[in-house]
Amino acid sequence: MLRSLTDLKQYAIHATDGDIGQVKDFYFDDEAWAIRYLVVATGTWLMGRNVLITPISIGRPNWDNKTLLVGITREQVKNSPDIKTDKPVSRQHEGELLGYYGYPGYWIGGGMWGAGGYPGMMMLGRIRPAGNDAPEGVTLHDHKKDDVHLRSCKEVTGYHIHATDGEIGHVSGMLVDERTWAIRYLIVDTSNWWMGHQVLIAPLWLNQVEWPEKKVTVRLTRQQIRDAISYDPTMKIDRSMEIDLHKHYERVGYWALDPVDEEFEAYD
Repeated sequence: MLRSLTDLKQYAIHATDGDIGQVKDFYFDDEAWAIRYLVVATGTWLMGRNVLITPISIGRPNWDNKTLLVGITREQVKNSPDIKTDKPVSRQHEGELLGYYGYPGYWIGGGMWGAGGYPGMMMLGRIRPAGNDAPEGVTLHDHKKDDVHLRSCKEVTGYHIHATDGEIGHVSGMLVDERTWAIRYLIVDTSNWWMGHQVLIAPLWLNQVEWPEKKVTVRLTRQQIRDAISYDPTMKIDRSMEIDLHKHYERVGYWALDPVDEEFEAYD
């Protein structure tokens, strides 16, 4: 199922022994278009410190109560490496954070999450107590100088979207897969061109993102977008609707490109 990141920003994060804080922002990988970290504001508990929580920590969310349950303790969060969330996060910082919790690096392997398709798969048979050392067999140190492609979802909101023949609007939100934490669609507000409408654009359809110019180009025409299904935040985004959307744009669905759905069924 797909979830709006705007809605998820209202969610509380609960450790195994109590509250940690509230989701403030998300960092996504601009190559895989997957959420790598939730930025969590801890409030007065840690004197206003923001902490990064990886989806690897998240168990089954309580959607009704708007709560994400994580398999770590408040003490672990308190003693975790202090990473300034208002500055770029380096691979070395990531390695220190993931190594502290005993997690493997998501960038090591051929899948979206290590060798697998979703965060929980990384830890099957690999759970270790959190500490200061990286997990055995995972060479986090060897990757500490890698280029990192983390972007703030909050920062990208507002980027201008251009079709092949003109501007169509701006990014107003994102829809994320609740199990893979992959960003499946950008929500585009077309109010400056097509009053009162929002449309969905998949990252796979993007031609180019010019980060300094805050501009996104998509391989679609304005007419194609005008003729597509409009998005309404109250509507149900099910596979049938997604199939219709992809058929309209003559695009192959992400579910056909990645066998992750079958992995989910096996996992459940």
